[in-house]
Amino acid sequence: DNAAQPTSAVVICPGGGYVRQVYRKEGTDIAKVYAANGVAAFILKYRIPNDLTMKDKSIGSLQDAQQAIKLVRDNAAKWNVDPAKVGIMGFSAGGHVASTAATHFKKNYIPNPEGTSLRPDFAILVYPVISMIDGITHTGSRTNLLGEHPDEAQVKLFSNELQIDGDTPPTWLTHAGDDKAVPVANSVRFYEGLIANGVPAEMHLYPSGGHGFVLKDPAEKWMASIFDWMQRSGIQ
Repeated sequence: DNAAQPTSAVVICPGGGYVRQVYRKEGTDIAKVYAANGVAAFILKYRIPNDLTMKDKSIGSLQDAQQAIKLVRDNAAKWNVDPAKVGIMGFSAGGHVASTAATHFKKNYIPNPEGTSLRPDFAILVYPVISMIDGITHTGSRTNLLGEHPDEAQVKLFSNELQIDGDTPPTWLTHAGDDKAVPVANSVRFYEGLIANGVPAEMHLYPSGGHGFVLKDPAEKWMASIFDWMQRSGIQ
């Protein structure tokens, strides 16, 4: 309804270990709940890192995330979106795509002659891969993104807990303490970095549930705290 107030918008990055995408459960199912709550949702089918088709596979997914944010902002008037309320959400490895977009926006990895801001206005990270550091990272995601033997500079660059500054957007996180695939330290370190830099952050930790724990409940149920946070933060 073009007569209505412009809405906030979110770009959704499904998980899948940088090898596939959980498109329904971490994509379309989530987008429907946003739409029902008056938030425009865009599911990003980001490219999977591939040495055969990419000059630098480490940035392909980030380029796609930046392009998605730019696309939504550039079409904000047409799509009745508030260009100052365009966020990004990611699950698991999609959480790495989203947290990379939230910490690497000062560099244009895509052509951007219009000078559109590539900074997400908020980030929502669900059992995210954040770090590339041994012992914390999800090894499969790191190998798929950076290769078998990434150098120290690459590991640091894509360990997003090390890339936070005061301009990183407000962030909501959730994780289970017994996650065996993506250690909870990923979310904890990102949260600590946000707080240390004065960035508004909210984290919901649960003692059990494992990886993908939120998918056991209807999305309407577990996403209620996201909408609560968005409203309290003036995002929705």
